[in-house]
Amino acid sequence: MEGERALVTGSTSGIGRAIAVAFAREGAHVVVTGRNAERGTAVAAECGERAHFLPADLHDEAACNALVDDAATRLGGLTILVNNAAGGDAKDGPVADLTTEAWDAILRVDLTAPMWCARAAIPHMRRAGHGAIVNISSRQAERASAGLAAYIAAKAGMNGLTRAIAVDEAANGIRCNTISPGYVLNERRDADITPERKSRYKGMHLTRLGTADDVANAAVYLASPESEFVTGINLQLDGGSSVARGLTLG
Repeated sequence: MEGERALVTGSTSGIGRAIAVAFAREGAHVVVTGRNAERGTAVAAECGERAHFLPADLHDEAACNALVDDAATRLGGLTILVNNAAGGDAKDGPVADLTTEAWDAILRVDLTAPMWCARAAIPHMRRAGHGAIVNISSRQAERASAGLAAYIAAKAGMNGLTRAIAVDEAANGIRCNTISPGYVLNERRDADITPERKSRYKGMHLTRLGTADDVANAAVYLASPESEFVTGINLQLDGGSSVARGLTLG
């Protein structure tokens, strides 16, 4: 990835951090983004001297546009966008209990913001003559869990957005692909996970629980020239849970 210029949203921790660090290790110039400046600055330092941290609040269209343009200015162009940021503070739930405010807030960060960022990034990629967009989705889009209606809808929409961009931008040398991870261990979310719960999550997979580095390795492939014949796919990175029930579930 030497010479590539990448923006990774939501990269102050977890999967985003792992992707940013992996890109930098492979030679890319990287912009780390997120709302926590302390963590973001630390990740940028971990990535090395060719990395920068830019704060971002993806709830706002103008902020997304500014983030992409600022990243391109800092890096001297933009050839890779990873839409990883997700969530926010809104409370998700089943449709019967979901407020319009929560629905709007979750879709804004998880679906609309990736569109805004991609829309702003594509002109920079066209000027560069090539580009790769990697959207981090979720297996929830196809195998739903209860109580996550807005998140599930947003990720399903992201999968469709990936296909649309792949079709629209193929002639411009821009590829777009999705990664749908299974359950990935997170140092903050899973700090207090019980052995019983961890065992149950392991049982959902045919191999093992995923790590952020597993996702980062896939992102490196999909963002690099090694995958230039790959576009419009949804990579189920889930230890086999999308094809069969885990061994301990019978």
